[in-house]
Amino acid sequence: MPARATPSEFRGGCHCGQLRLVFSTALDPAHIVPRACDCTFCQKHGAAYVSDPAGRLSITLANAEALRRYRQGSNTADFLLCDRCGVLVAVLFGQDARVYGAVNARCLDEPDRFATAVPASPQQLAPDEKTARWSKLWIADVELVTSGS
Repeated sequence: MPARATPSEFRGGCHCGQLRLVFSTALDPAHIVPRACDCTFCQKHGAAYVSDPAGRLSITLANAEALRRYRQGSNTADFLLCDRCGVLVAVLFGQDARVYGAVNARCLDEPDRFATAVPASPQQLAPDEKTARWSKLWIADVELVTSGS
């Protein structure tokens, strides 16, 4: 496991600014390897996901209508997209009253601080294998906040 350092905050969001993200981690970003999912949905969005099980993810919505959720494939995760510009910012799934998430690194302001993305093939896994993997890899401290503006 990569060494932990002083916590870093990575900020970003969608193109139009309706969805804003803050990903906090104490991992060295050079050791965080984005996972480029090979499903057609993620490929068409150019998504490569980063996470830290001990990290934190905060997603702020400009208003309640700013967020669009989309489920595909095994129907186990919610892809979060901006309702206005369509950018895929993150993916979430719930298990045992906890929400887990991973951030599309390409939505962060400094995606080049992470390692080079590697391919990932979650579609090769059964739904229960996916959620077991995600609960170990994804961020376990996730919040969605509506700013009300």
